[in-house]
Amino acid sequence: MATPNTPAAPLVLAILDGVGLAPPSDDNSVWLAHAPFLHSVLRDDFVEGQHAVRTELRAHGTAVGLPSDADMGNSEVGHNILGAGRIFDQGAKQVEQSMLEGTMWGGAWQHVVARGLAGKRIHFIGLLSDGNVHSHIKHLQIMLERAATDGAAHLVVHVLLDGRDVRDGTGDQYVHQLEAFCADLGARTGVTPIIASGGGRMGVTMDRYEADWAVVERGYQAHCLGDARPFMSATEAISTFRAEDPDVSDQFLPPFTVVHADGSPVGAMQDGDAVVLFNFRGDRMIEIYRALTETPFDAFERGPLPANLLVTGLALYDGDLKIPAEFLVPPTRVTNTVSEVIATAGLHQAAIAETQKYGHVTYFWNGNQSDKFNAPLEDYVEIQSDRVPFEQRPWMKSAETADELIQRIRAGKYHFIRANFAAGDMVGHTGSVQAATIAVEGLDISLRRVFEEVRRAGGTLIVTADHGNCEVMVERNSKGEVQYLADGTPVPKKSHTLSPVPFVVLDFTGRTITVNAIERAGLANVAATLLQFLGLPVPDAYAAPAMTVSG
Repeated sequence: MATPNTPAAPLVLAILDGVGLAPPSDDNSVWLAHAPFLHSVLRDDFVEGQHAVRTELRAHGTAVGLPSDADMGNSEVGHNILGAGRIFDQGAKQVEQSMLEGTMWGGAWQHVVARGLAGKRIHFIGLLSDGNVHSHIKHLQIMLERAATDGAAHLVVHVLLDGRDVRDGTGDQYVHQLEAFCADLGARTGVTPIIASGGGRMGVTMDRYEADWAVVERGYQAHCLGDARPFMSATEAISTFRAEDPDVSDQFLPPFTVVHADGSPVGAMQDGDAVVLFNFRGDRMIEIYRALTETPFDAFERGPLPANLLVTGLALYDGDLKIPAEFLVPPTRVTNTVSEVIATAGLHQAAIAETQKYGHVTYFWNGNQSDKFNAPLEDYVEIQSDRVPFEQRPWMKSAETADELIQRIRAGKYHFIRANFAAGDMVGHTGSVQAATIAVEGLDISLRRVFEEVRRAGGTLIVTADHGNCEVMVERNSKGEVQYLADGTPVPKKSHTLSPVPFVVLDFTGRTITVNAIERAGLANVAATLLQFLGLPVPDAYAAPAMTVSG
C-alpha cells in the first residue's frame, strides 16, 4: 500500500463549482479568462514543474442518479455523489418513481387532502419550470389533478419564475402552460386551480442558508398574506414588469399578488389551510417552511400565522432538522459516505465554503445530514457570502476561501480538507460572460495560492468540479448553433450544462498515480480515489476509484 497522506502532508480537494470542460469559444469564460495557472491545470502535463495526472468525469444525467442523460447536473446532486462514492436515485427520479408506484399518495398526502375535503384551500408553492433541478412542472400538474380527483375543491398555486435552470425569458410560457392545464382540469373535474402570487426565484421566497431573509419575507407577504403589488393575473404581472424593465431576468421578477376586481387577494392563506412545497430539492424551501411554521420566529416581522396551518414538503429537506415534519416522498438514506469512513478511521478533516455553497460541502456531501459524524475530528468553516448581485462582485469569496484552506494546511492537523469555490457557478448563473470571466480570474489567483501551500507541505491537491456552468454562456440549439435575440445578441445561458468536469491530481508525496480505465467515469468514482490517497479501505458499495496510487 502506498504511503498515505498525513496532517503534515494533507490531501486537499478543491471543488471549482460550475467549472466544466468545453472547447475555447467566445462564450467560454474559463478560456476567455486571464487564468494562466488554471489553464495549465486543465491542459498541461506539468504544472509549474509538477506532473499533473488528469482525467474527465461525467457530472450529469444517469452518472449522478438523474432520470436521463438530458438532465443537467447541479450542485446538490454533484456533492451528494462526490461524498457518497456511488450513484443513487436523486430527487426527480425518486418523485417520479413514488408517483408511479402510488406510494406518494399515502399518509402525508391524505392529511393534505383532508383539509381540502373540509372546504379549506390547498396551496402549492414552488419553482415553475421543467428545469428538473429544483422542481418539475409535471409534478405540480400531477398533484393538482390528484387533489381535484380526491375531492379538494379549492386549489391555489404560488409560482416562482425560473430563468436559471431553463432559458431566461420563458416564465410567461410556463405560466401559460399551467393556466391551460388548470382550465382543462376545471372542464374535466369542475375544480379549476388558480394562480395567486409569485415572483422571481432569486428575489422571492427561494433564499438558502439564511443568506438573505428579506427574500423569504417578500415571498411570505405575497403568498401567505396576499400583500404584494396587485395584478389581475400572473401573465399581466410578468408583462408589466418586462415593459417597465426590458432587461429584467425571470429570476429577478418582483413579487406580485393576483387580486379580484375589488383588490382583495384571490388566494391568501387562511386558518386551517394546507400548503404543499412542491420543490423536491430542499435547500431553497427550508426557510419558507420555517416562516410558515416556526413559533417563535424572529428572522423578520411576520405577524401572527394563520391558525392550524398544515405545511408539507414534496421531499424531506433536512433529516436532522426534521424539515418538513410531513413529506410526500421519503428520502434515499445515504450511509457510509466518504466523510463517515474518514471519521470512523479517526482521521481529522475540514470542510470550507462560503455561505452560498456551505451546505454542499457539509449536508449534501455527508449524504443529506447536517450533523458531524465525529465532531472532535471535523471542522466546518462557513465564510459569509456578500449580499449583492453576483455580477457586481464576481470574485465572490474565492480569496477568503483560499485563506481558510491555507490556514488549515498550515495547522498541520487535518488529513483531508475539502473546499468549494462558488464563483464559477453563482456568477455563471447571471448570464454575463464578462462577470463570469472575472470570476474565473479570481479562481485562478486563489487556486495558485492553494497549490503553492500544498507544494510547501508536500501534500496532494486534487482539482475537480461538481458540474459545468461558466464554460458555456450562450444558448445553442440541438445542432450546436448559437441562438440570438431579436437585437442580434446571443441568448445568455444561465443554467448548468452537460459538460464533463476535470479531475486533476497534483501530488507532492513522490507516489505513483495512474488513471484507471473506467468507461463513462463520473463523480461517483471520486470518493474511492480519496480513500486510496488516505490509505483507507474502500467500502464494497463504492464505485471504482478514478485513479490508483502506489509507491
